[in-house]
Parts: sequence; C-alpha cells; structure tokens
Amino acid sequence: MRQEQRSTTRSGGGKAGYPEAADKASLRRNNLGVVLRHLRENGEQSRTRIATSTGLPKATVSVLVADLIQRGLVREGELDRAGAVGRPHRIVDLDGRWICGIGAEIGVDHITVTAVNLRGAVVHEGRRALDVASLPPRAALTAVAELVTESLRAVGEHGMGTVGITLVSQGSVDAASGTVRVATNFGWHDVRAADELRALLGPGCPPVLVENDAASGALAEYVAARGTDVHELVYVSGGIGVGGAGISGGTLLSGSEIGHMKLDRLDRPCACGRTGCWEVAVGLQAFLDAAADPADRVHDRSVDLAERLAELLARAEAGDPRTLAALAVIADDLSLGLSVLVDVLNPSRIVLGGYFAVFGRYLVDEAQRFVDRRRISPAAPRVVVAASTLGLSNAAQGGAQLTLEPLFNDPSVVRVRATVSHGEPGAEPA
Repeated sequence: MRQEQRSTTRSGGGKAGYPEAADKASLRRNNLGVVLRHLRENGEQSRTRIATSTGLPKATVSVLVADLIQRGLVREGELDRAGAVGRPHRIVDLDGRWICGIGAEIGVDHITVTAVNLRGAVVHEGRRALDVASLPPRAALTAVAELVTESLRAVGEHGMGTVGITLVSQGSVDAASGTVRVATNFGWHDVRAADELRALLGPGCPPVLVENDAASGALAEYVAARGTDVHELVYVSGGIGVGGAGISGGTLLSGSEIGHMKLDRLDRPCACGRTGCWEVAVGLQAFLDAAADPADRVHDRSVDLAERLAELLARAEAGDPRTLAALAVIADDLSLGLSVLVDVLNPSRIVLGGYFAVFGRYLVDEAQRFVDRRRISPAAPRVVVAASTLGLSNAAQGGAQLTLEPLFNDPSVVRVRATVSHGEPGAEPA
C-alpha cells in the first residue's frame, strides 16, 4: 500500500494553538479549525470541556465558538448538567443544517451518489445499477452527472450549500490532476474524470475531486468512529476488485489495489494480466461464480448490487449449501490475505467493507480466529477485525467527507452570516 499522506480527519488529540502560525489571523484560523475538528472527533461538548481538551484558554474557546456559530458551522444545544457543580454549561456541537459535500462512487456494476452534512449524516442518496465495464468513460460519467444533479437539487431544496464533489473510482488515481490512471476492472486508462464530470455538470458546479474508493471508504469508517479511541485502521473493500487503505496516527494514507497481491492458491489469471492475484480468490466475481450458476439472477449487472447480495444473504440464512460453501472458501482466502496485511502494516483494527460487510457474520469470526492464531506472541496487541456498518455507500460517503476537509482545516472559508436563525438559508463558502 502506498504511504502517501492525505489530509487528516482528526486533530489527533494534540494541544491546539499552532504557535508557529505567522500572524494572529492565521493563528485564529488554525484555532477555529482545531475547535471544529475536536467537535467532529469527540461529539458535542461544553466550551469548558473543549478548552480542557485542546489546551486553549476558555475565553478564547468562547470567542471561537461564537465565530463558528455565526458561520453556521456550530450550534448550541442543551445544558450540560452531568457531574456539574454550580451553573451548568451550554453544550455545542456541529451544525449539520447548512453545508454538505457530495461523493459519487463509480463501480463496475453500479454508481452511487451520496450527500453528507457537516455532522457526517447522509442527507441524500441515489443509486443506479450500471454495467460500467461495457460503456465508454463519457457515457458512464454522464450517468454519474445525472445522479449528482439530482443530489444538488435535493440538498438545495433543503437550504444546503454544497462545498464540493468527489468522484470515487477503483484503481489508481492522480488526485492532483483529477485523473483515473488505471481502473482495470472497467477498462479505464488515463481518464481525466474530474474535467469530464465538471463539463457535464456545467457552469457553477462545485469543485470536483477524484479519489480512490478504498481511501474514501477508510475515511468514512474513521469519521464514523467519532467519539472513540480509534486513531488507526486498515480498510479492505470487497467488490469486483479488492482495495485497501489505511489511517495511521490520524492521517489518511492513499488507497491501492491490494487485490493484486499474489495470494490465490490456484494461481488463476486476473484481469490485470497477471496470475494468482488475491482478488481472483476473494473478489465479488469469485464469490458469485462459486455461489450460483451463470444464468442465475445474482450475475445480472442490470439488477442493483444491493438486491443481488440481499438474495444471496437470504440463501445463506436459509442454509443453502452452495452459498455457505462459497462463503467458507472466501473466509479462508480472505483470512490469509488479512494476516499478510497485519504482518506488514500492524494495524489495531481492520474494517471489512463492500460485499465482505454484507456477509460479515460468515467472514469476520473466521478472519478474527485466523489473525489471532497468527499473533507472534500472546502479549502482542490484538488486531480487531470488524465489518463496516455503513453499507454499500461507504466509499461515496467518504468521498463526500473529503470535500469537507478544507473547511475543517480552515473554517474561515465559510462566510459569517449577518444573522443566525433556525429558518435561515445556509452559509455559502467564501
């Protein structure tokens, strides 16, 4: 997995202030970001608790919170009476009413567009079955643009401003140029996807980014762990391809196609041109081929993937021998690959996404037992294997979160609103 670092999603618990800031204005911008990120990481808190946790003076926190409220980024809630002596303090938390980001995931057999607000909640979602591998890139991106347009319209009707759009793709991407370099499973090579999508959306569309699906999924899982002590994890996505990305020390590392590790026991050919790739053994196609005949409805890419997986899950729960046998083989080969990732990356947590999460009850326990047996010594830290709870849209959710990162780093990009009321339209980015 390439170790290129991206923007952090959390403050990592460090003390705020950034004394290296060049002047008071930049120091204030940094501290606004510290408070906003602290609320995203830890949930609602009183000003006193924010000051204690960040190391900022309480008076400074009060001024910063007032500024964030004026920008529509933070709102006041109930009184905090827990364990309080004397006058209770007013709770503050992120305000999810005004601003959102949009993630648009393009997969081999589907597209998903998800809008997420500042609090990480999904406010709109659209999904469509699409055989992307059979289409030229522009035709596939046209379908994405249609769903994005629907999402922009829907959030606009709720008075929300959209700060950006992230196109989430499998394979190797160049985020700086907005290019999908190689997406083997749907035949893309050097597609300038950001420029194409921007042109399809037309004038006035928000900024468009491009990111790898595994990196986006890892970010979504990390944000979902709000209020916990999870500061590192490895995310493994199960689809036609198998991708992976990590969070280390609160920093998002680039995703990669870990499915092309040579781990297939049968050394079968892979779409990448090599043989023995892990995704040939554990990718979605391997599972479908083992679980059902080619004419079975679960192979039909015109049917939404969620429906097809639900059908297979129902068969497993009904005790269908073929489905259960297929899952047992996937569990064995998945466990082997995860143990390699543990040896190389030494994460504290592995989160399984994509179809792996749908069948988590059949995969996680076996993977956990295998990883536990592989521990070098009983005293070595235990690696926890878990299934994602975010569903098949988690990569799109992570893409939406990525568009919000500049705002969390510098909240001053959002204009101060003249007045603040519960019925007022949302703040617009500066």
